[in-house]
Amino acid sequence: MKLAIAALVLGSAAAFSPSTFGTRQSTALFNGGHIGSGGMADTRNPDALNHEDPRKSISAAPSFEEYLKSRGGAPAAAAPAAPAAAAPAAPAAVPSAAAPGSDGFQYGIYDGQKWDHDAKKAVYDQWDPTAPRSTLNFNPFETFGGNSPDASGIYPGENRYKDPIRGDVSYAIMMAEKADIEAMNANPKAGDAPGAPGRKN
Repeated sequence: MKLAIAALVLGSAAAFSPSTFGTRQSTALFNGGHIGSGGMADTRNPDALNHEDPRKSISAAPSFEEYLKSRGGAPAAAAPAAPAAAAPAAPAAVPSAAAPGSDGFQYGIYDGQKWDHDAKKAVYDQWDPTAPRSTLNFNPFETFGGNSPDASGIYPGENRYKDPIRGDVSYAIMMAEKADIEAMNANPKAGDAPGAPGRKN
């Protein structure tokens, strides 16, 4: 019984060990390259090789001078200069509010349009913190529960929330928007205080 268990243990251990059956294949290029410490062939500078199988043949590489001559003798073109920073776009005209729907609900002026930083600034400029908050009077930069509002001032999870059409994003754009928002927070509008009628919080 003990002998059967020992044979079973040795047999199962052998199933997970590497196979030594047959000859070991070399990873060297055509079994003639330098083998590095990791067992991989060093093929950075292979010599020309004519093999009976043309797929395994390596042609001689031209020298750098020959390469330049084949390109017409011209040196490599210099990298193009970095493009100049784009001038800020002129502010778009603020759209007018759509008429209320059949149920009497009116979406914001940027509903169904791009809801980018410029659109939010236009809504912020029209916002009156002392007037009651509505889909046409809200702070687009005010967060509620960690979320930003859509183009009608409605937050995710609330009735009638619409996923806005967002503008382009890059690190440079985000840094410019962050500086703009910090400037707005440093100089709040008159009446902008927690609990004001035009605020969510």
